[in-house]
Amino acid sequence: MKFYSKIDIPPSPVRVSYGKEMMSIGSCFAESIGRMLVESKFIMDLNPFGVLYNPASIALAVTRLLHPAEQSTGTLFHHEGVFHSFEHHGSFSGVSEADCLRIINERLSVSASNILKIKLLFVTFGTSWFFRLKEDGRVVANCHKMPAGMFERERLTVEAITDEWISALSALWTVNEEVKVIFTVSPIRHWKDGAHENALSKSILLLAADALQVRYPGRVFYFPAYEIMMDELRDYRFYAEDLFHPSDTAVCYLFERFADTFMDAETRMLLTEVNEVRKAFVHKPLYPESKSYTNFMAQTLLKAEQLKTKIPYICFGNETGK
Repeated sequence: MKFYSKIDIPPSPVRVSYGKEMMSIGSCFAESIGRMLVESKFIMDLNPFGVLYNPASIALAVTRLLHPAEQSTGTLFHHEGVFHSFEHHGSFSGVSEADCLRIINERLSVSASNILKIKLLFVTFGTSWFFRLKEDGRVVANCHKMPAGMFERERLTVEAITDEWISALSALWTVNEEVKVIFTVSPIRHWKDGAHENALSKSILLLAADALQVRYPGRVFYFPAYEIMMDELRDYRFYAEDLFHPSDTAVCYLFERFADTFMDAETRMLLTEVNEVRKAFVHKPLYPESKSYTNFMAQTLLKAEQLKTKIPYICFGNETGK
């Protein structure tokens, strides 16, 4: 008996592999999948502006990386004792303007260099709703809990999104013609928008991603994370307690489908070996001085050294506390 409809995803011609430089940018889902790739020791530059939700702000972030002008005093704003940037997530905010600028500009410098070398760019759209600052009309990536009266709330159209991304992708391919782009639509529901408005928003994102894939065959691809969540994992047991975000189990399943789509058999085998070693290093034994644990760690260190012959840059220092 069949109890759910499985989405058929053919293996992609684009391959994720160890040693290939990549970047992930966009919503919370980009953070979740990107974090799993980072933990599994892939070379991943993860969300250089922090979590971003709307396609216009994500496109602006890509453009900023291609023209990395440092932010300076006066480009931030101060609210309730904290300095913020309207182009960055709150993880870049700080109580000191100097520290906030340092964090933003250091990350900008690193990621601006990385985007010229990456072979894959993962882009996750979260919502087509966005906020525009009334004062100067600019689109903001994050309101940082500023008074609602400062902003106009609008919804992007399919045409507006595709126009923004045609411009961003053209600029990207001018400096890095080899990079392939994989779009996804986040399965996280934005329930504050309302059920109908969330459905309309996701529909716009899906149509925009499809339009870009059709326009750039062989350079732009799509991974159906949203569709998997809506059809294969439609039961509430696959959601977190808020009933809107995917549960840890769901994220792991989505990552498995992602790996099946974009990784060949050799890479998936290496992925398994890497995670076995990584988990072994963080394992907390009941009797750390026992002979069995000493043997266990000796075997783990041997496996780590063997992996280093296959993935020369790999390091398990964080797991061992070094």
